[in-house]
Amino acid sequence: MDYIEKYVRPVDPEIAEAINNEELRQGRKLELIASENFVSRAVMAAQGSVMTNKYAEGYPGKRYYGGCEFVDIAESLAIE
Repeated sequence: MDYIEKYVRPVDPEIAEAINNEELRQGRKLELIASENFVSRAVMAAQGSVMTNKYAEGYPGKRYYGGCEFVDIAESLAIE
């Protein structure tokens, strides 16, 4: 993962190494645990996006805090 090398390793090389080792482990072994599945690079990128910075408790259109209009859009798309 290029972003790990570019952004994580300079700040915390040990965490970067752990992430890289986990990626290698997942590529070598088949886990038969339903909750452990493979997501696409697009999903990993989305999870690492600015949406991670937003606390959005509640449901789309009925949040406890303001400024969640784009989170509402993303969550509504996921529900569809």
